[in-house]
Amino acid sequence: ETLYCGAAFTANKTVIPPPGFTSTTHVKRAKRIEWEHVVPAENFGRTFTEWREGHPACINSKGHAFKGRKCAEKTNNDYRYMQSDMYNLFPAIGSVNALRSNYTFTLLPNTNSDFGSCTMKIDHRKAEPPAQARGRIARTYLYMDAVYPRYKLSRQQAQLMQAWDKLYPVSEWECTRAKRIEKLQGNINPIM
Repeated sequence: ETLYCGAAFTANKTVIPPPGFTSTTHVKRAKRIEWEHVVPAENFGRTFTEWREGHPACINSKGHAFKGRKCAEKTNNDYRYMQSDMYNLFPAIGSVNALRSNYTFTLLPNTNSDFGSCTMKIDHRKAEPPAQARGRIARTYLYMDAVYPRYKLSRQQAQLMQAWDKLYPVSEWECTRAKRIEKLQGNINPIM
């Protein structure tokens, strides 16, 4: 099921929307699953020189230099490991992924859901995930902070994630998922 809305999906990545789910933007993306970087790629990508400044190997077919995500993907193994780390990837409804963007998680008590019965809230470049997703999100941020020295949580984000980790305990499914990822990826999640 999807991280934020608990939607089921088929093997061909078609979303089976939960009752009452709505999406007024990115309507086509609302019908498909996308793999969401819980810790956005931009958040750790900016720590790489190739992302910020480019690299001599990052020249397009027209001879123009480029930087950002594509350059980091092309030239930096450490970036590729971080970007493809399965502990940081979760299925999400495409429209939810699109609106969440790279926004910081927080609590938005005076904001309504953007997705009907799915209680994901987005407002002023901030996002509040539904309660059932907060523990998994917290442990993902804490994992990335623990495993990748170049990625560091702000003090405020670390406090929020530590609180969510305590408030929303690890589920049996999270343990099963972590064991499967460990087997495929070859590293243990020290947060679990």
